Amino acid sequence: MIMPAQKKLSTVLLSVASVFFIPIATGMAPAAMAAPTAAIVNLPDFADLVEKTGPAVVNIRTTEKAKVSQQGNAATDDEEMQEFFRRFFGAPVPPRQQQPAPRGRGKAAPDAEEEVPRGVGSGFIISPDGYVMTNAHVVDGADEVYVTLTDKREFKAKIIGADKRTDVAVVKIEGNNLPRLAMGDSNKIRVGEWVIAIGSPFGLENSVTAGIVSAKARDTGDYLPLIQTDVAVNPGNSGGPLINMRGEVVGINSQIYSRSGGYMGISFAVPIDEAMRVSDQLRASGKVTRGRIGVQIGEVTKDVAESLGLARAQGALVQRVEPGGPAEKAGVEAGDVILKFNGVGIERTSDLPRLVGGTKPGTRSTVTVWRKGATRDLSMMVTELEPEKVAKKDEKKPKAEQAPNALGLVVSDLTPAQVKDLKIDGGILVESTDGASARAGLRAGDIILRLNNTDIKDARQFNGLVAKLDTKKIVLLLVRRGDSSQFVIVKPLAQ
Repeated sequence: MIMPAQKKLSTVLLSVASVFFIPIATGMAPAAMAAPTAAIVNLPDFADLVEKTGPAVVNIRTTEKAKVSQQGNAATDDEEMQEFFRRFFGAPVPPRQQQPAPRGRGKAAPDAEEEVPRGVGSGFIISPDGYVMTNAHVVDGADEVYVTLTDKREFKAKIIGADKRTDVAVVKIEGNNLPRLAMGDSNKIRVGEWVIAIGSPFGLENSVTAGIVSAKARDTGDYLPLIQTDVAVNPGNSGGPLINMRGEVVGINSQIYSRSGGYMGISFAVPIDEAMRVSDQLRASGKVTRGRIGVQIGEVTKDVAESLGLARAQGALVQRVEPGGPAEKAGVEAGDVILKFNGVGIERTSDLPRLVGGTKPGTRSTVTVWRKGATRDLSMMVTELEPEKVAKKDEKKPKAEQAPNALGLVVSDLTPAQVKDLKIDGGILVESTDGASARAGLRAGDIILRLNNTDIKDARQFNGLVAKLDTKKIVLLLVRRGDSSQFVIVKPLAQ
């Protein structure tokens, strides 16, 4: 996350100092001034680590060209001040009144195009000749990028490339013998180990925060598992390094979990080994090439695994198959569980896009899928990743059967136009939900494709199957919502 540069930050901080600081009482008892305990003495000292790594961490500010009226950029200042107060106090400060334009003869002077501040972030030097790594969102949309070192030297940088899917970018400054950071191995980090972050939170350069690794392999990204820490990271820290106690970069601070816009104890970093693979491609060609097979996937939960007859929760659940894509041509269907890709087991859902993405387009690969209680191998040609197509929807609906069934569902048949546009062979439309189906999260507009291991063709067939269900057992529905399909577990209501 990145926020606009705060031009009047120092003034605001001084004016609200009394809010943040409480005077220390002068009559403090001697007992309160006791010597540090052994536990405190044994806490890590980061001073040498910061002194060693700090010079290679840079501040990045970006600008964009915008038309500025002859009245100046007071509106921009107001936006920045309001953003500051919103983040710290939860309420905006009233904007300043705009001064009326001076009256004069003739036409008003045209607006001038000027370079205006866009945002601030952080980065770190990865090579002595000036390659700098940061987040893609730090430089996204910038017309100019400026990199400032700790010795106050400022360079105009060139964007070499940016990959939004992993939020990694590389920029280049002209320099020689520049300080650089050593790369660590993010696979070897341990939950609970100390790490530090260096960056420019809220535009405050060379700020250091410390904490521990809270978790590894958080599946918050499509193509990489993120490192979770409790290191204080705020807007402006984006793109800065996460450093271990050996002075090695193990991640790029990229995201925070927040309800207020500020740090709330949970931060995420891009693992450096994944980032370096992206960086190598960006430096070589300015872009990242990935493989794709044309499926949208979801998690295989324990309940889903049991219902499908899998021994344990594993693999990637196919929610949608891209029409005309490699997977469709190979025979992959929505509701399949992909267990292996080229013989490599899929333990978590996130394993599949990383394996496929790392496969060179044009490579013939094999996927092992679980379908209706059995495995089968399907061969497909991996192609280059591209945006997925969006299926059209038809708003025409036939009249629904009015009586809710044992699942609390009122359903209707799909029109031929809907079947064609959605590129499906069957299914029924949910008109309304109640009871068990509503509690399970189903809603009007969903399309039910399968009940347990039976494909659904029409509403009559579906209601007949529901009437025969054992009311003491859960029911597994394959449901299409929008462009995605997922399994929904419903416990039937006793009749």
